[in-house]
Order: sequence, then structure tokens, then C-alpha cells
Amino acid sequence: MEAKRSIVHMDLDSYFVSVERLFDSRLNGKPILIGGSGDRGVVASCSYEARKFGVHSAMPMRTARQLCPEALIIRGDFEKYSQKSHEVTEIIREEVPLFEKSSIDEFYIDLTGMDRFFGCFKLSQQIRQRIMKETGLPISLGLSENKTVSKVATGEAKPNNEKQILFGEEKPFLAPLSVRKIPMIGEKTSQTLYNMGVKKVQTLQQMPAELLQATFGKNGNMIWEKANGIDRSPVTPYSEAKSISTENTFEQDTIDVKMLEATLVAMCEQLTGKLRQNLQLTACVSVKIRYSDFDTHTVQQRIPYTSADHTLIPLVKELFRKLYNRRVLIRLIGVRFSSLVYGNYQIKLFEDTQEQINLYQAMDKINGKFGEKTICRAVGMSVGRRRFNPFNGVTV
Repeated sequence: MEAKRSIVHMDLDSYFVSVERLFDSRLNGKPILIGGSGDRGVVASCSYEARKFGVHSAMPMRTARQLCPEALIIRGDFEKYSQKSHEVTEIIREEVPLFEKSSIDEFYIDLTGMDRFFGCFKLSQQIRQRIMKETGLPISLGLSENKTVSKVATGEAKPNNEKQILFGEEKPFLAPLSVRKIPMIGEKTSQTLYNMGVKKVQTLQQMPAELLQATFGKNGNMIWEKANGIDRSPVTPYSEAKSISTENTFEQDTIDVKMLEATLVAMCEQLTGKLRQNLQLTACVSVKIRYSDFDTHTVQQRIPYTSADHTLIPLVKELFRKLYNRRVLIRLIGVRFSSLVYGNYQIKLFEDTQEQINLYQAMDKINGKFGEKTICRAVGMSVGRRRFNPFNGVTV
């Protein structure tokens, strides 16, 4: 018989807003929008007071301002948010042996087996109380047998509360909820379900899994399992990467600047795709050159946190032009992104437009499904034919 698990999900409430209120108590109780202030900007986060007007994250700022004209707009400071997230992470690291940090404000903790010693819910409550006391941030939690049910339980507990779903109660707990409450069911999938007459999770639970498979392909069975409170995915041990990088050693030393820049573009695209896949942002960019005589030079520049191609590619090319001044054949070039932080938002957090968000999400989805460089800038296509490996930096 499979052993019962105890999985905790913790989520910091309205995280960016909560951090801003720590530094300015005048913001307490007021509707807050965090994000780009221009009409084409996007809401990165909003307070519960703003949500009452129908505002939500990822909404165009212009729409949010129309819905809630009295809202205060704050540009936000990702370095500040990252630091507070690190404080929470270190508390959890001290308290438990196994946890997963799935974003800047969200954690899964595996407490399987702890019931015999202490009580999983009691331990979860104590961790939550310590986080609130030491960081000043509100946080909610859900405890159940798996990650899906615990995440939904956290959502039902919010704001600033906790909820436990006992073993065997997973299906009854999920049944009366909207299908939108199930993780992985987004706007498009929910609309398809609505068209099928499916609005509550209970209806999903009663449907044959084969019908969902016929409608949604391989995701259909996953939707059915999640709706029935089944989720076997493990809590992945957390380790924080400080940087990602790639190098390209050429088969023949070269001085072809156009080819070198095309290679840099391809390298940069693949690294930014990796950042977004890992829900990470970088604040420091480095470019490296090794000449044919093995003389090696590196230049770096700090920047506002981002993972956007259209920000990083021009910077990488600019750094290369500053660095390449000997007009000697080049043996190797490299790109490195460091000072990494985790973040829910996959692009330049406070400035990009809705159109740019949609573009990156579409590119990442296509490349994730069909393989890297399925869609990329034309200038990098020739590099792809050279079988460039972005992760070990070797051209084979």
C-alpha cells in the first residue's frame, strides 16, 4: 500500500504589495497597483482592496485604472522583493528537511512521516507564525496529501489563514469549487469546459477520463486526476542557482563579426528562454572573449532585473563591441547571467507591454513543446545549423 504523504503549500499573500507596505505603512488598507505606470503597462500585483473592483495581476494597467481610478500605482522594486523572499526561504530551510521553492512567493514542503513525532499541521502552523513574526509578511498555507490539493486549499484559506484537508477528504473538498480553481486550468481550458456545460469540479470528477483525453489530449487525463484529488508529483529539493552561462568554442578561429554577433544572439535567446522556464530574472550580464593566443577578457554590467530578449540581446551585443578591440582572431565567446532571483513574471517585470508578454509566452510555449530554436530570431538561424549546444557551450 502506498504511504500517505503530508504536503504543505505556503503562499505569501499579495506579496509585492505586502513588501511595499512593510516599508510604507501609509499604504495599508488602500487599493494598490504594482507594475508599469504607462497605459500599455501591465499589473504585476495588486492589493485585495483593488481586487474588489475586478482588478487582477497580468491585467493591462489602463484597464485596472479604469476599474479602480483611486488606486495608488507603484513601480516596484524587485531587488527588495527578492531580499524578503530570501528571508522567508532561509526560515523554511532551517525548519524542514525537504522543500521546493516554486516561485518568489510560493513554497511546497514535504512533511511526510512527521505526524508520528509532532503533528504536521501543528508544525506547519508554527513555521507560518515564525515567518510572519520575523519578516512581517502575511502568508497562507494548505496541508493535504498532495501538491494540487494543498495549493487549492491555500487559495481557499487566503487571505492570511490556513486550511487542512484530511486524508480521504480530497474529492469532497474540491467538488463544489469552480473548475478554474484547479491548477493548470486557465482561461482557454475553462472556456472549453464551460462550453461543455462543466463549471464545477464535481462535474469533472464524474466525467469519464477518456472524454477529457479526447478533448484535451494528454492533458485531459491530468485534468481528470487533479479534479479527483490525485497528484503523485514529488516535492523537488530546492537549490538556488547563482548564475547560468554558455560558451562557444569555434572549430576555426574567426574574425567574422556578423557571425560572432549572430552566435551571441542565439546564445542569449537560449539563456533567456532558460531563465523564463525556471521563473528567474537576472541583474548582471557578462560577456567573455578568448582570442587565438588564449588571451581572455570579460566585461560585465548590472541592470534592472529582467529575462526579456529585447533587453538582454542589445546589451550583450553592446558589451561584445566594447570588449572586442584587438582585431585578433577569436577562439571562444561566452555569455553569463548572474545575480539570479526567482519571480512569477517571466519578462521585464514593470515595463513590458501586454503584446510583449503574449509574444514571450507564445515563443516559450512553442519552443518548450517542439524543442529549442523552433522559433527564434532569423539572425540566429545559421548558428542552429552548426549544432550549437547552449548548456555545455561546445560546438560539435
